[in-house]
Parts: sequence; structure tokens; C-alpha cells
Amino acid sequence: MSGTVVVIGSLNVDEVASVDVLPRPGETVTATGYATHPGGKGANQAVAAARAGAPVRMVGAVGADDAADLLRGSMSSDGIDLDLRTADGDTGRALILVQSDGENVITVVPGTNHMLTVEDVTAACANLTADDVVLMQLEIPLELVAHAARLADEAGATVVLNAAPALPSLPLDGVDVLVVNEHECLRVAGRAEDADPLTTAGDLAAEHGLTVVVTLGARGAAHTTGGAPVETPSPAVTAVDTTGAGDSFVGYLAAALLEGSSLGEAVTLAVHAGSSAVTRQGAQPAIPYRDSLTTGA
Repeated sequence: MSGTVVVIGSLNVDEVASVDVLPRPGETVTATGYATHPGGKGANQAVAAARAGAPVRMVGAVGADDAADLLRGSMSSDGIDLDLRTADGDTGRALILVQSDGENVITVVPGTNHMLTVEDVTAACANLTADDVVLMQLEIPLELVAHAARLADEAGATVVLNAAPALPSLPLDGVDVLVVNEHECLRVAGRAEDADPLTTAGDLAAEHGLTVVVTLGARGAAHTTGGAPVETPSPAVTAVDTTGAGDSFVGYLAAALLEGSSLGEAVTLAVHAGSSAVTRQGAQPAIPYRDSLTTGA
């Protein structure tokens, strides 16, 4: 493995409250537990790729605060090379409520994630090669994602974009692999909520000349390059907390692509990683190590 998974994205501290039932609008509920964890989609996916066995570099922005220290320490412990701007502001936060069956709602406070600059991204992409995988999400400014995709594409690197949180009319120039859940797929494509996500994924893939991977929750995932989607079922598990499942999936997918695995092999490994993550609390604390997975991938 000669390349690196270069993650350009967000770093947050997750503040997680456990509740029996998620509150309805206007309702107050009492938490049954509270914990603080390192998180952020970018950082989570970087940790997942590292635990899958890939060399990883994390590019992002944090504040000069205790939250930044927590994130730096957590990621360093997984052997991740850190390329982080220390910005004048508060490190990002995510406020998370987790229901007893594992369902959750999340609000992200961007903080310094929105202080990453074009210059930071340009420098981070300066030495990319065709052996690298550039992994991004949408918790940093969209113009930075588009800029990095162009630079990575020019260098011949593989660009993986997890379109979360999803945006309509998302620019996809330079993107090789788009990863979305069912709702994100419809939103990116500008389709109605009752449209079929897998048909939509095939249309997106054909229109933009890329691969679309759709996560399907407990049903696994599907992938398409414009033809009929190929579905990969998930092993049966008991969900405790779904917070880190998607990020585990995406990080493992990127690591497998870096290794040169076929798309089908990469999705299979990613499905098992995501399924394992839901059996534990938290985002980064729940991300599995590769040798703990039951798949032979």
C-alpha cells in the first residue's frame, strides 16, 4: 500500500445524551446518561480508515481549546498524521440525542470547521498522486470541497465524497465515488421524497460518470455505476447506537479502495464495519478495528 487516505473535513467534540424516547417538537425529556467523545464526520472517517489499516492524513481546523486537545490526542493514538489549522474560535461541536433503540438526532455547531481556508486545502493537495484517496464530507465549506476535488482529480487521486449533510444541486466535478444514504441520495438528485433511492442512484451515476454507493441502514448498502444497483446485505446485529455507523462505513470503504479492492469487496468490508459500529455507544469509540470484524474481506 503506497498511497494515503487524505481526509479533508470536520473535527467536532460530540456531546451525547441518552434518552428513552427522542423528544417531539416542544417536548422536554430527561436524559438517562451523558458522555463526551471525539467526533466530526471528517475525524470519524479518518479514524475508521486508520483502524481499517490505511495510512491516513487528517486536514482540518480546530480552536485553541481543550476540545482541540481531545481531538488531537484521540487521532494521534490511531496513528493519524495531523495537518490541522489552529484557528481563532471554538472547535466544532455536535449535540446528539440517542434513543434507547439506537436512533438519534444530531445538531452540528461548525465552529472552526468553517475557518479552514483555500490555502490550507491547496497546500494539503500539493503532493497528491494517483495512489492516494481523498475523502471528504460536507461539514466544511462547499467551495473548499469543490476546490479539493479539482486538485485531486488533476493529480489522478481517487476522490470519495460523503454527501452529508446533503445539499441539492451538489457539484460533483472530480468526484469518483459518491456515498449517500437513501434520503441524501434523493436530496442530492433533487428528487421527491417518495422517489426510489436506488433508481435515483443509478441515474446520478450515469449522469455524472461516477460510482454511487447508497447505505441502506440495517439492510446493508448498494452500489451502481449507472446500471442496476448491486445490493450487499448487512449481518444481523442488535443496534445500541447508530451514530458512528455511517462514518465507519465510509472510512472503511476508502481504506479498501486505497488497497486496490474491487468496489464489491470494498462495500462488503464497509457494511461489516458499519454493522459492528452500531453495537457500541458513541461515534469514534464504536469504530471497529479490522481484526475484530467477522468478514473475510
